[in-house]
Amino acid sequence: MSPPHLHWRELILAAVLCLTCQLFVVAADEPTLTKEQIKQFLLTAKVIDSRPASKGITHTWRLTLSDGTLTHDAHFQPIDEHKSEMKLATSTELNFVDSYKYNIAAYALAELLAMDDMLPVYVERKWKGKAGSMSWWLPSKMDEAERHKQKLTPPDADAWNNQMYKIRVFDQLVSDSDPNLTNVRIGENWKIWRVDFSRAFRLNKELKDPKDLVRCDRQLLEKLKALDANALAEKTKGYLTKDEGKAVMARRDKIVSQFQKMIAEKGENEVLY
Repeated sequence: MSPPHLHWRELILAAVLCLTCQLFVVAADEPTLTKEQIKQFLLTAKVIDSRPASKGITHTWRLTLSDGTLTHDAHFQPIDEHKSEMKLATSTELNFVDSYKYNIAAYALAELLAMDDMLPVYVERKWKGKAGSMSWWLPSKMDEAERHKQKLTPPDADAWNNQMYKIRVFDQLVSDSDPNLTNVRIGENWKIWRVDFSRAFRLNKELKDPKDLVRCDRQLLEKLKALDANALAEKTKGYLTKDEGKAVMARRDKIVSQFQKMIAEKGENEVLY
């Protein structure tokens, strides 16, 4: 017979496993649509309900959309704030911008890099007379802040890390001045999405945190090398200024250079996956 304390340990472990399974159960009502179908739905479906989103400081909305056949929620962010000076918690930022347009630019850039599956689909749309970014409401179970709080560990550490490496590369590329754990959403099977880029695309040409560049997906590195300034400008027309686009390309150069240096020092298999 097992000692009593072992029996209780087994019960506690079973309860934890049950909770984790519940958190990551598949959303049965999540429709399977192509990216273009999602875009069309976000652009044209009728808004039938609205309420303030529960998180965030930019007064975003959770909208329920319907096209008569499909009903699904969307996230609407209308912020478009420009200030010559903005006092933040730990610093003062000059030429401060907080804009929904950067969400659309981030998605366009992700499409160029073939990593748009790690962002929700973003489009521009007007609602109640205001223009903003409209994005597909994600079937996420928690954000990264909640995961830390609950001390949950992904069952496949390598798969999790490989996703996070890509997110960190993208974060350095877009230079988000307000990255935080709530902007990393986690879905079924520990799928990761990166959301909310309204304070990204700063004009700095240096990397904010080059130490975050540890490893890189092989395809992503090749896409970064092939990223063309003209293609970027065309894809983000109306959402990024020329200077913002130039800053992206300058940071791209720094990212590629750092990984090439790491490969030369450590070997390709230690850096790329």
